[in-house]
Amino acid sequence: ILYNRRFQQTTTRFLISAFGCCRSRLSLQQIRMASDSGRRIISTEKAPKAIGPYNQAVAVRSGAQMVYLSGQIGLDASTGQMVAGGVEAEAKQALSNLGEVLAAAGSSFPDIVKTTIFLADMADYAAVNTIYATYFEGASIYPARAVVAAAGLPKGARFEIEAVAIAK
Repeated sequence: ILYNRRFQQTTTRFLISAFGCCRSRLSLQQIRMASDSGRRIISTEKAPKAIGPYNQAVAVRSGAQMVYLSGQIGLDASTGQMVAGGVEAEAKQALSNLGEVLAAAGSSFPDIVKTTIFLADMADYAAVNTIYATYFEGASIYPARAVVAAAGLPKGARFEIEAVAIAK
């Protein structure tokens, strides 16, 4: 028991020093979870804070197997057609498609370390951000993320997302 307590105290001190830069934003439990999952959140006050459900950066331990997911748009897999209903419907369908590809790789949304979102119109950012956040609800670690305005997307899509995840 004494050894276990010393080990816990040493581990806790290490985690606090290793993650000290973002300690004010993360609980010790979140830091431990990040460490246990092979990910380390990178955060600095010298760059703008994340303005949505993502982190400035996420480092993955060396030797982790990664899965790189190609871009998904709002195509209905059963019909091969774009879903109707505008950017919100497209975002939901694309994220659902992404979830299916993650599942096929043996992963899930909490395993994502980086996403890139492409929007036909940056005016859709707030609506898309709200939908995106629902797929990471309850997540202790948000992935790093970039959102880019694209002049044109496949099949006239208004939303596309690609991701990098830890393979299980």
